[in-house]
Amino acid sequence: MKQARHPSADEMTLVATMTALSDPIRIGLVRVLSDGRERGWGELRAPVAKSTLSHHLKVLRDAGVTRTRQEGTRCYVVLRRDDLELRFPGLLDAVLAAADDEGVGDRVGLVDAR
Repeated sequence: MKQARHPSADEMTLVATMTALSDPIRIGLVRVLSDGRERGWGELRAPVAKSTLSHHLKVLRDAGVTRTRQEGTRCYVVLRRDDLELRFPGLLDAVLAAADDEGVGDRVGLVDAR
């Protein structure tokens, strides 16, 4: 499988970043990933089809918001907090605070480990 391309911090654009953060599902994914832990795609729960979840993760990756790593047949994703802060100081914290206040992305979470 072809390795995913991730834009460097210098290549990240405000328009692509804001577009990636303009959807409640994607904001929910960012909220889940904001703990800094790398998560397997299978750990993520969202009220959408798997193909739609994959699309949302691709949008986040292509904008530089997340980094995806493939290991065999599994994919892992992590929030690029440091790169976002370097390129757009304070943006991520402001988005996360507003999303938390408004409950944006509350339906996105982690799969129960039971």
